[in-house]
Amino acid sequence: MTAALGLWLLLQPTPAGSFPPPTVMPVLYDGDRFFVQPVTSTGQTLTFYTDSGGGLFIYRDSAERFRLKITNAAQEGKEPFYVAALPTFRAKASIPVPEWRQGRLPVLPRDSKSHEFSSKIREDGMLGQEWFAEHVWTFDYPGKRLLLRAPGDVPDVPAEHRVELGFPKDEKGERALDFPRIRAEIDGQTFDLLLDTGATTELSEAAAAATKDRGARIRATSFIVASTFDDWTRRHPDWRVIPEGDQFQKESMIEVPSIKVAGWEVGPVWFTRRADKNFHEFMSRFMDKTIEGALGGNVLRAFRMTVDYPGATAYFEKP
Repeated sequence: MTAALGLWLLLQPTPAGSFPPPTVMPVLYDGDRFFVQPVTSTGQTLTFYTDSGGGLFIYRDSAERFRLKITNAAQEGKEPFYVAALPTFRAKASIPVPEWRQGRLPVLPRDSKSHEFSSKIREDGMLGQEWFAEHVWTFDYPGKRLLLRAPGDVPDVPAEHRVELGFPKDEKGERALDFPRIRAEIDGQTFDLLLDTGATTELSEAAAAATKDRGARIRATSFIVASTFDDWTRRHPDWRVIPEGDQFQKESMIEVPSIKVAGWEVGPVWFTRRADKNFHEFMSRFMDKTIEGALGGNVLRAFRMTVDYPGATAYFEKP
């Protein structure tokens, strides 16, 4: 190829609809959940639990260990509200900073109520809905990869495998929060659920023995409100139930034969029981509609799911 031809090709406009390759996040995939592990410019590795249904914070002991500058962002006379900015990361092991709070994370104490989300590693904090907001992400569960895509870069899938997501809006009709609501069909009934990539359980010994899959004891789950859980047990005595199968809150688990989401049917799937008020009263305050539970990684692990937050749409591919 001549130099003139090479220069001509270089100067040609990018074809419409083409996008740069997605950025692969540095991740630890554990129990069907994604932990990002960025590396600082000085070679230190942080570990953040990612959770589309969760909040945003770094533990104080981790902020101090990595010598991050902790400041009080509260207004004068108000209760202290401590924040810290993320450090500079190496280019090949970096993660984006949150769009909100000028890239600063709330600093929280690590106490006896702080759950460990993995038996493999101790996380330094959580990256939740504020971190995912304004981006296009691919949760490649079979490939155990988390990809950050360019705006508008979504897979070309049939319409039946695309799902419109619900997000709460303010009085001006603008996006208020980025907790996504998704619909799924179980036992002939459609449920509104939180799309919750971080939904987690710790299996009791009885549950670990019953599942017989040799997977991690701390793992992804899906949640359903107690009223629906109890209805399922009454109408389907053949569905397997593990009393107090969830070690976290000593709640029971039920095995649903199949679930339909985005035009696909997968199963069986274990759902963990939670009090109605957990979702009807607490979590629904942050949603656009009342939800009945959460759809977690034990369902999503069958898919390569792309979530376009600005476009409020999820795309499901089954490799």
